Amino acid sequence: MAVLVTGGAGFIGSHVVDALLSRGDNVVCIDNLNSYYDPLQKIRNIQHHLDNPKFNFFCRDICERQRMSEIFDVFDIKKVVHLAARAGVRASIEQPHVYTEANVEGTVNMLEVAKKHFVKNFVFASSSSAYGPRAEESFSEETIHNDRPASPYAASKKSCEHFCHMYSKLGNIPVTALRFFSVYGPRGRPDMMPYKTAALISLGQDVHIYGDGTTKRDWTYVEDVVNGVIAALDDPKDYDMFNIGNSHAVELNTLISLLEQNLGKQAKRVYLPAPAGEPSFTHADISKAKKHLGWEPKTSIEEGIARFVDWFKQQRRQPQKGLELDYQTWRFK
Repeated sequence: MAVLVTGGAGFIGSHVVDALLSRGDNVVCIDNLNSYYDPLQKIRNIQHHLDNPKFNFFCRDICERQRMSEIFDVFDIKKVVHLAARAGVRASIEQPHVYTEANVEGTVNMLEVAKKHFVKNFVFASSSSAYGPRAEESFSEETIHNDRPASPYAASKKSCEHFCHMYSKLGNIPVTALRFFSVYGPRGRPDMMPYKTAALISLGQDVHIYGDGTTKRDWTYVEDVVNGVIAALDDPKDYDMFNIGNSHAVELNTLISLLEQNLGKQAKRVYLPAPAGEPSFTHADISKAKKHLGWEPKTSIEEGIARFVDWFKQQRRQPQKGLELDYQTWRFK
């Protein structure tokens, strides 16, 4: 049997793959290596596993139902970590159909294949953005009936949660949905705020801050998120949902200051009007995850940003050795 990780060459997915292989699991990784950001960065995330006999990689789209079914058959997939999705709030406003196809259609396809193959556990990566704008001190799973997603991306994640719940009941698939809160750390996507800001500071370019910098996010270190994923994978539920967050809201200005300190360089801050669709406040209530998954975060924002900047500096110093990818045969050369 093997664990399937969709989106396994991405930021969070590649760290999940690392954790599963380190404990001896057989892992099948699926990623379509789309051009939302440089596919070579995704390849570099997993290239250290390419010679591992317990690791199998397929450059495939999760919407290819027949291909997915074949992979389930060959590798006897019984557990799924479904991370594949189009990310990004602003891009989803510009391309809502892309997000509907990749996120909703792709998730329904994976659930359908999982039902056919009697999967024993299906862990779905949702997002705190599914809560929508909220005024509470913290976001609790108990208030999900009041969710009001404010972007196509958020709405797609909320829709997927509904499909996960339905398939858990009608398809008899144990499903756990995890709402991630602002994940950051090594291998972070270049469009994400910590990476983008660190790059701009390093280059001495303007850092655009939308709003006055007092917005607060619950920034969660990737290693803590991975531990939450593994906890959910090892403890199947008929259907349940958990917040995976640091449980400490950090002001944007504070986060930029931490990046400045670790980079040893001041940011050229330029304040601009806040765009539509972006939440101004997130704060995870993680009491449920503590109680039912035995999970809680371990990494402070100060420690996490220091680790991220160490990785950021190192990867910028290293020559970017490209790996050729043959898109016609879907195999590495």
